Amino acid sequence: MKLKNFFGHLNTINKHRFYVFKYSIKSGIPFRGLMHDLSKYSIEEFFEGVKYYNGNFSPISTCKKQNGYSKAWLHHIGRNKHHFEYWYDFNSPVKAAVMPYKYVVELICDNIAASKVYLKDKWKNDSVFNYFSRRKDLSYINPKIYNMLINVYSDMIKIGINGILNKKYLKKMYTKYVGKIS
Repeated sequence: MKLKNFFGHLNTINKHRFYVFKYSIKSGIPFRGLMHDLSKYSIEEFFEGVKYYNGNFSPISTCKKQNGYSKAWLHHIGRNKHHFEYWYDFNSPVKAAVMPYKYVVELICDNIAASKVYLKDKWKNDSVFNYFSRRKDLSYINPKIYNMLINVYSDMIKIGINGILNKKYLKKMYTKYVGKIS
């Protein structure tokens, strides 16, 4: 294990969590921001991240390419309700449940923060939309949540990050695409 990777990965997690916390405050869910991704400090997640750390994108992607799966990712999505994969049930008639409002907002903050941390000065208002719309694993997300996210990220291109990261806007979008706030 390289010391550089250890501190690089730790710094990336801390920076990511700082952005999520900052965006969560703006979005009206400060507690979710404070609690965001604490599992990344666990042994199961942290040391895999150190092993595959490169600073330019998630170490989980590298691990999946090399091994076909990531134990850290499986651990992470099983404990963090802001990931739509957490809400997928293979044995249920409705496979992809509707995520509660606070977790959808946390997911939005998470996606923006992750793109800012990895893209650094190359980040633009369309970065999250471009990444999200190219994802191949979106069959695991509820169509209502998917439509909301596509529209929120599309609006971010037009009205900017501050235009979408506020409670009034996010509640309006959740109600429009999903229904009653849960």
